[in-house]
Amino acid sequence: MENALVEKIDSLTNGEILDIEEVPDSVFSSKLMGDGFAIKSSDGLIYSPVDGTIGVIFPTKHAIIIKSKKSGVEILIHLGIETVNLEGNGFEVFVNVGDEVKAGEKLVKMDLEYIEKNCLSTISPVVFTNLEQNQKLSIKKGITTAKEENRVSILRYDIEKIG
Repeated sequence: MENALVEKIDSLTNGEILDIEEVPDSVFSSKLMGDGFAIKSSDGLIYSPVDGTIGVIFPTKHAIIIKSKKSGVEILIHLGIETVNLEGNGFEVFVNVGDEVKAGEKLVKMDLEYIEKNCLSTISPVVFTNLEQNQKLSIKKGITTAKEENRVSILRYDIEKIG
């Protein structure tokens, strides 16, 4: 079996990278929406992990989808848990749908204090919604700094054909 690098994903924030299973919401922790990881921001600033296009910004500002320019992978950044109920309060968004963004470009500022008071958690799932069956993630968990390169890699595993 051989593997090949599909794409390198940069850190989205200052803080910590966690397993997706640590997200306190079973929709994410069970990988129902796709494989991924979670971030716990220490300063509330969220940056683009890839060069890509902003595909969706939810009206409630609690989630953004970026389509990678390199691989076409769609990345859902869900800011906190149960934050949809905030109706946009606690978020300042710096991009618009259709914008071309570079890795490291500022996307959103989360008001962590407001979100902590009003929601279940500030832990934010980062989900790859359209990984192919033979694509897997390699995640470097732990403390991270914003824009740190290659914290997550998407790898493609090719199974050798028999016969």
